[in-house]
Amino acid sequence: MKEKLKCIMLIDDDEPTNFINKMIINQAQCTEAIKVCQTAMKALDFLKTKIDGEYPKPNLILLDINMPGINGWEFLEEYAKLPISQQAEVVLVMLTTSLNPDDKERAERIPEVSGFKNKPLSKEIIHEILMEHFPDKQ
Repeated sequence: MKEKLKCIMLIDDDEPTNFINKMIINQAQCTEAIKVCQTAMKALDFLKTKIDGEYPKPNLILLDINMPGINGWEFLEEYAKLPISQQAEVVLVMLTTSLNPDDKERAERIPEVSGFKNKPLSKEIIHEILMEHFPDKQ
């Protein structure tokens, strides 16, 4: 069996969406842990807080765009300002209901964004992300 990702972080304000996404990720058996943050601010705080002397470094972040408070775009602006030691060894994929082509084009211009996928999350989408970014962890 191949090695699993250490952590996948879900950043989405919708609790039912997080529940379903977590269930799909668990079924894929591709990670040791799933960190759910219902606000972008909580996600930034998590990334800035040492755990056992080290900053958490999720392998994959699935980020929603439309959230109250700090939205996905604002999260990306703040994330880019973090010291490298606090940025995750991460693939960051926008996971959104947005069908606006401008959002996809904007995401493609941001170096920290590795992909843009439409909700709902599915086993196929997780498989695509793993194949593209983590081929040794399948």
